[in-house]
Amino acid sequence: MPRKKTVKPPTIEELKTRHKAYMLRTCNADMTSHGGFQWPTFGTVECPDWKPKAECGNGLHGLLWGAGSANYLSWDPDAKWMVVGIDEWVDIDGKIKAPRADVVHVGDKASCAALLISLGADPATCIGSTLTGGDGSTLTGGDGSTLTGGYGSTLTGGYGSTLTGGDGSTLTGGDDSTLTGGNRSTLTGGNRSTLTGGYDSTLTGGDDSTLTGGDGSTLTGGYGSTLTGGYGSTLTGGDGSTLTGGDGSTLTGGDDSTLTGGNRSTLTGGNRSTLTGGNRSTLTGGYDSTLTGGDGSTLTGGYDSTLTGGYGSTLICQYWDEKREQWRIRMAEVGEDGVLAGVAYRLSGDKFVPVKDGATA
Repeated sequence: MPRKKTVKPPTIEELKTRHKAYMLRTCNADMTSHGGFQWPTFGTVECPDWKPKAECGNGLHGLLWGAGSANYLSWDPDAKWMVVGIDEWVDIDGKIKAPRADVVHVGDKASCAALLISLGADPATCIGSTLTGGDGSTLTGGDGSTLTGGYGSTLTGGYGSTLTGGDGSTLTGGDDSTLTGGNRSTLTGGNRSTLTGGYDSTLTGGDDSTLTGGDGSTLTGGYGSTLTGGYGSTLTGGDGSTLTGGDGSTLTGGDDSTLTGGNRSTLTGGNRSTLTGGNRSTLTGGYDSTLTGGDGSTLTGGYDSTLTGGYGSTLICQYWDEKREQWRIRMAEVGEDGVLAGVAYRLSGDKFVPVKDGATA
C-alpha cells in the first residue's frame, strides 16, 4: 500500500516570494463568510462574481497586511483568523478585496499577526500584533494589540488593546482597552476602558471606564465611570459615576454620582448625588442630594437635600423664602439647638428637622 504523501508547509522565505502581498481576514467557526461563502482551510480560492469596483461585494475581502478597520473582522470567540496571499486587489475604505486568494494559515489573532509581521507587515499597524519596547520606546499598535513599554515609553493602542507602561509612560488606548501605567504615567482610555495608574499618574477614561489611581493621581472619568483614587487624589466623574477617594482627596461628581471620600476630603456632587465624607471633610451636594460627613465636617446641600453630620459639623442648606421671593441659606451646628450628630436632617421651611423613615418628622 503506497504511503500517503506529506505536504510540507511553506517556509517564511518561500511565502515572501510567493505573492505580492498578504491580507488578514476572519471567518465563522465553520469557515463560512458573508452570504455563506465557503473558504478552504488551505490552498487557493476564487470569487465567483468578481468585479474590480471600489465597493463592497463581488470579491474576497480582508485587511492588507493586517492594517485597516477592525470593524471588518469578527471578534467572536470561535472566529477563525486567516492569512491569505494575494496578487491583485482593489482598495476600499478601510479594507481591500481580491479576485482570488491563497490561504496559507488559519489560526487565532496572535498567530496570524505574528505570521504577517514575519512576512513584512508593519507591527505598528497590524491588528493583533504584540509590541514590547525597552526604556524610552515608542510603541503604536493596531486594534486588539498588546503593548508593553519600559520606562519613559509612549504607547498608543487601538480598540481592545492591552497596554502596560513603565514609570513616566504615556499610554493612549482605544475603546475596551486595558491600560496599566507606572509611577507618574499619563493614561487616556476610550469608552469602557480599564485604567490603573501608579503614583502621580493622570488618568482620563471614557464612558463606563474604570479608573484606579495611586497616591497623588488625577482621574477624570466619563458617564457611568468608576474612579478609585489614593491619598491626595483628584477625581472628576461624569453623571452616574462612582468615586472613592483616599484621605485629602478632591472628588467632583456629576448628577446621580456616588462619592465616598476619606478624611479631610472635598466632595462636590451634582443633583441627587450621594456624598459620604470622613472627619473634617467638606461636602457640597446639588438639588436633592444626600450628604453624610464625619466629625467636624461642613455639609452644604441644595434644595430638598438630606444632611447628616458628625460632632462639631456644620449643616448648610438652601431654601426658598416665599416672603422675600428669593433663595436663602440656613445654617446649623451639630450639637447646638437640638441638632444631633449622626441624625439625618432636612429643611422644613427655614428649620432643620430630623428625617425618619424617608420623611420629615
